Amino acid sequence: MTRSPRTNRDHAKQQQRPMVEDEVIATQLENLVTPAIRTQENYYRKLGMRDRILNLPFMVAAVLTLLWRDVAGVRELTRMLGREGFLWCEPTKVSQQAISQRFLTFPAELFERVFKELLPEFRTKWHRRKQRPLPQSLEFASTRFERIWACDGSTLEALFKKLNSLEDVPIGQLAGKMGVVIDLITRLPIEIWFRENPKASDINFELDILSLVQAETLLLLDRGFYHFLFWQQLIDREVHFITRLKKGAAFRVQQVFTDSYSIRDRLIQMGYGTEKSPYVTLRLVEVRSGKAWHSYLTSVINPLIIPPYVVANLYGKRWRIEEAFNAVKRLLGLSYLWTGSINGIKLQIWGTWLFYAVLVDLGDAVADELALPFDRISLEMVYRGLYHFSVAHQKGLANDPIKYFASPDNQDLGVVKTIRKPNVKLIIAPFPEHMRSGDQFFFEPSSQTRLTTAIAS
Repeated sequence: MTRSPRTNRDHAKQQQRPMVEDEVIATQLENLVTPAIRTQENYYRKLGMRDRILNLPFMVAAVLTLLWRDVAGVRELTRMLGREGFLWCEPTKVSQQAISQRFLTFPAELFERVFKELLPEFRTKWHRRKQRPLPQSLEFASTRFERIWACDGSTLEALFKKLNSLEDVPIGQLAGKMGVVIDLITRLPIEIWFRENPKASDINFELDILSLVQAETLLLLDRGFYHFLFWQQLIDREVHFITRLKKGAAFRVQQVFTDSYSIRDRLIQMGYGTEKSPYVTLRLVEVRSGKAWHSYLTSVINPLIIPPYVVANLYGKRWRIEEAFNAVKRLLGLSYLWTGSINGIKLQIWGTWLFYAVLVDLGDAVADELALPFDRISLEMVYRGLYHFSVAHQKGLANDPIKYFASPDNQDLGVVKTIRKPNVKLIIAPFPEHMRSGDQFFFEPSSQTRLTTAIAS
């Protein structure tokens, strides 16, 4: 009996009718990306690209339309272009074959340059917003470090045939792997790398990370980056990290900071003293949850810089990069690749992450309008709520998507997440078993000074 292929959850996205065009959203997208497109015009010509219909502005508009209007494929996109146009593109008759071929051949590096041109603008807008509070652990850590980033890799799954050019591609073929660095505070991408080999280890991104990071950076690392040499290379650059301890890992205890019912905080040494596995001095922080212990490793070996509960809470924020992967792959359709060419895959990657940044910016603006932490905002429901905003705008009932999503009348859209657990104040005490009274051990931002140098081992 033939077994049916196992369903990939990234491919569980329900197909919907294309979202209607909305002039407010279209105008905002145009105002945002037009300056970045213009700065790349000279580079566009250096590549020998001609000013024809399917040029850089058209391709950016086409990719953004495929994403935010949830267009099923190039056939429907071609029909929309001919009948109504999209974004800043007027109605134009172009063959489906021409557009499909353009997706295969249009230089993806142009999209990469547009994307990276826009990132500083998104960061500037983030810093202008002052109403939404940061999570306690991130607020605390930001007084110690200039940057708090998360690093991880994610495989691009099997190709789906959205373009005629995919007819000869084997079913189930994997499309490569992304390495991504996310700013945990702004939720915006810092850097993205692509590898053609989908089975490539995260080790392949370590050199990229080392070339990217600067002193006074704190990295939250997946256990795919569990290598003593890599850790020591980060420490040598005055870059610190938090990761999880592998089960059965060997270590030598050098000093005990805390040993209580709920917290074990110790200075340890790992490694074997070889070139590939040098000795590394770290802190092992273990936090009890019920009957289970959760074990974290950090190169910040002074509890005064990052207390034990802050270490655990910060690592819990690493889910933000997983949320980013879920958004680009499942919500924005990066698991449904439009082309089997490497160039086409890269084009879709950069276009999808560009739209992800647009979505993050909108979600953050809504959080600021409501004076809520960004964690309370559902990016998925913001994205799906764009349809409802478009309908309301056409009826003359809404003009600003931020105010629309923040309105009490529209909370049924689910943009604001329901609180399932009561907020518990984070314990900032470096040695929790010595707590005598509460508040002196809790974080007060105004009294903190930056400390980035670890205790000498």
